[in-house]
Amino acid sequence: MSGRGTCRRLSVDDFRHEAHRVLASTNSECLARARAGDSGFLWLTAESQTGGRGRRGRTWVSEPGNLYASLLLVDAAPMEHISSLPLAVALAVHDAIRAVLPADAPPLEIKWPNDILIGRAKTCGILLEGEALPDGRHAIAIGIGINIVRKPEGTAYPVTSLVEHGVAVSPEELFARLFSSMAEVLNLWDAGRGTAAVVERWRRHACGIGEKITVNLPDRSISGYFAGIDDKGYLLLDRGPEGQMAITAGDVFFG
Repeated sequence: MSGRGTCRRLSVDDFRHEAHRVLASTNSECLARARAGDSGFLWLTAESQTGGRGRRGRTWVSEPGNLYASLLLVDAAPMEHISSLPLAVALAVHDAIRAVLPADAPPLEIKWPNDILIGRAKTCGILLEGEALPDGRHAIAIGIGINIVRKPEGTAYPVTSLVEHGVAVSPEELFARLFSSMAEVLNLWDAGRGTAAVVERWRRHACGIGEKITVNLPDRSISGYFAGIDDKGYLLLDRGPEGQMAITAGDVFFG
């Protein structure tokens, strides 16, 4: 995938991993490595973060016991295909959690585009950040924080942790599963050429199709019914007489 348009099957051997005790932010460190010339396929994990963040600049609590990881990709795909990458990442995280979650646990679902829910409560935060590099390359840091034993307080939505569902797993073991599942899903995505396959698989795990939702955009909130996703992975909001609209980014709330 390194180099736009390159068609080569990835294996876990293509990825590197550095484990750290503390980092300010695994995403920030990944982007710094890219600026310094790193070619990508680099995983960074930390036992804790001092400056973790979520979408729209929100603070992300990063205490020891959970998994904090970022993957650096460089020239992952032509820019017109990048919009489907969050869906692929969600599938990889879903597969890693599914492997350790008991069979009798509440449903494990994906809320558009890449929130992983157990029984409608969020258990994972995923943040993709892109940056154009001075040498013409484009870097993407894929940050993933999974609540294993801890969860944030005072959130605007229900949250949970794996331990609440009977999971006893270390961050290292869960990361090993994520390391493998990400390589498999990025092969499926195939630098955007496999978007249709990713979209089809994502739909099988989708949360809330047909339900009423509100989508918070930077400048307004829009309500309607979640009609699924289109072939590019955009959210389809059914607004009744006003028709359907495709949404490329936003925060989704049910009800």
